[in-house]
Amino acid sequence: MKTVVFIETAKSGSSREAIQAADELGYYTVLFTKRSSFLENPSKFQDVHYMRLVNLDNIHELRREIQLLREKGLIIESIISFMDSYCYVASLLAEEYQVNPFSTEAIGNMKNKLYSRKMLAQSPFVPKYWVLNNESSIDDYLSDMAPNFPLIMKSPQSTSSKDVFQVNDDNQLLQGQRALLKKFPDQPFIIEEYLPEPQYLVESVVVAGKVNIVAIFRQDIQHQKRFIVTGYSLLLDSNEELYKSITSAVEDIIKLHGLTNGPCHLELRQKNDTWKLIEVNPRISAGAMNEMIVAGYGINLVKETLKLALGREPDFTKIFEKHLFTQYITIEDSGVLEKVTGQNRAKRSPGVLNVYVRPQKGAYLHPPLSMGHRYGYVMATGETEAEAIQNAKNAAAEIQFSLLPIDNAEEERFDRSLDAYTYDEPDKSQSSE
Repeated sequence: MKTVVFIETAKSGSSREAIQAADELGYYTVLFTKRSSFLENPSKFQDVHYMRLVNLDNIHELRREIQLLREKGLIIESIISFMDSYCYVASLLAEEYQVNPFSTEAIGNMKNKLYSRKMLAQSPFVPKYWVLNNESSIDDYLSDMAPNFPLIMKSPQSTSSKDVFQVNDDNQLLQGQRALLKKFPDQPFIIEEYLPEPQYLVESVVVAGKVNIVAIFRQDIQHQKRFIVTGYSLLLDSNEELYKSITSAVEDIIKLHGLTNGPCHLELRQKNDTWKLIEVNPRISAGAMNEMIVAGYGINLVKETLKLALGREPDFTKIFEKHLFTQYITIEDSGVLEKVTGQNRAKRSPGVLNVYVRPQKGAYLHPPLSMGHRYGYVMATGETEAEAIQNAKNAAAEIQFSLLPIDNAEEERFDRSLDAYTYDEPDKSQSSE
């Protein structure tokens, strides 16, 4: 049987929809996962034909599992992951077994923010930045950094806005250094200029060196303890000058990273007349991104990406165009979820395409520390961009989370999870997913 091996998935979103796409394309689907709870609920994974609990951080174990599949007579056509943590190892294994045309080295460069910065060091696309490690003294850099406050600190391995935050003065700089070195003692970290300009997300796929811009979104940013993207507005008729400039920058940035085959999404902000790369990731965005592109353009991006991985010709033709906005839901308080109300009202609201609420009764909820702490979303369309935005926001406002108070121990556990960043000013970092 012709088989696609997936390395990990989320319960929903782009990575989950990729497995469904492989099933629809007629392939036998195998999932390697480290989540034992998935195997306990096989009825929720009916499009996964074979699931195996594997230590995904052990490449030797992954190789053994792949070999076992081959010994069973399965014809492996692709090894792939739509998850940030495993897209590189999946491409590496696919390259070893000669079943994947993706650019493995470029994927590795994109995944590490430090490597990515080095790829762009001689270009205009990289923000001003410094790299420090456990032997660096902030004092040696302070005279150069101080005129640039506020600054952004981040781990090169950060994802979903974790370990990324704003520092506003030298005291916060020192606090941030101590916290990052405590969590990542042997890793360097990046300090870079803060860019207050609007942020855009560009979904693209490179086929034989040709960059295909599939969708461009303007992102809404929420500033609480972390930088969280809470809104995505699909740009249909952005002015021609903006589209041309961002397309040109994306093509140059991708070329500098060496990606000739494979997906990637980029987040950029325009400083004066120059686009600056916030980050680039060698995969489609997680969450509702694939669903948004299907709803806005009729393009199933995970399916077309999968076709590329299988050596088939992808098709990025827009079937239609709709104004679309997705409003993500976060909360401001902590507590145990008692009930959620307003979902049916939200679904009946004008223009609403989908309402999704993730947490179950009894779950511990809190303000967002990463993108994974967004607890649902409302996706809506409208005759104009403004109407789509308003429709989504109005519907999202109908959804209410009723929380039971948490005890002191839970409160302390949450406070400790803030990694000692309890500044008076809210964090305004600029890394997302």
